[in-house]
Amino acid sequence: MSTAAIPGAPLPVRTPGSRARGRHRRPERPEIPAGSPALVLAVPAAAGPEASPIVEELLSIVRGEQPGIETAAGYLAGEQADANTAEDVADGDGQAAPTVAEVLAQATEAGMPTPVVIPLLAGPHGFLTSLHKLAGETGATVTDVLGPHPLLAEAVHVRLSEAGLARADRARLFAITTAADGVVLTTVGGEESAAAAGITGVLLAARLAVPVVAAALDVPGSVAAAVEHLKATGSQRPALAPLVIGPEADPELLAAAAEETGCPSAAPLGAYPTVGQLIASTYLAALNIPGPGEAPAVVAEQPAD
Repeated sequence: MSTAAIPGAPLPVRTPGSRARGRHRRPERPEIPAGSPALVLAVPAAAGPEASPIVEELLSIVRGEQPGIETAAGYLAGEQADANTAEDVADGDGQAAPTVAEVLAQATEAGMPTPVVIPLLAGPHGFLTSLHKLAGETGATVTDVLGPHPLLAEAVHVRLSEAGLARADRARLFAITTAADGVVLTTVGGEESAAAAGITGVLLAARLAVPVVAAALDVPGSVAAAVEHLKATGSQRPALAPLVIGPEADPELLAAAAEETGCPSAAPLGAYPTVGQLIASTYLAALNIPGPGEAPAVVAEQPAD
């Protein structure tokens, strides 16, 4: 798109520009059909100054990727949320942040299609139990979690490089004295989450060319055992890399793991752009809409009787 100033117009008017041609042009965004359900990002935490900015930034990325998507955030429901103060469950505007159940109820009252609920999680988590129960009661569609996925491995790689624990890319062959020679991919959600993170760990190991093992922050001794395993196999500078977006992990768990092991740690993924892209593609997949550059699904014809 180009901007041209028209005489007499109070503001510049956007006029269509020529469409990029060639094999390297950006893939066109798929159109969202009119009347499509909204995307509800299910946040496994109460709203607050730590979670809300990450959630709002991710939704902004999603809207940038797919302008036609209607988006909303629903926060943790139940005893954990009820136990917090009013300040903790308020969004960035000071208003009470809605739970997932409340967002779904609002859509029903407005006569809108039942939203697509996407858990803001990189892997298995206890929050999914309540989400699927809610889906059974309301008819909502709850998608799979965001991981494992190559885009998450990319995000972890970038967070490690930002902390000076990895090269930004493998093309840069110079050594970094602080670079880790082994990585513990830390998760929350117990041993099941750590096991699921193993696939992302393989992708990360391929990017870094160092061994990667996964461990659960919420299982006592899991991270320390993973660090000892790396040291026993030759790593001298192991580091921790959180495979968590942020709201689902208690910051004290992250700090305690780094203190217990004496290892440096990268930051959580937060609102890294590829996380937002992954949320948008998950929504498109739930509607059976091919993402940018993807071919539509082909349904095989059944032979005639």
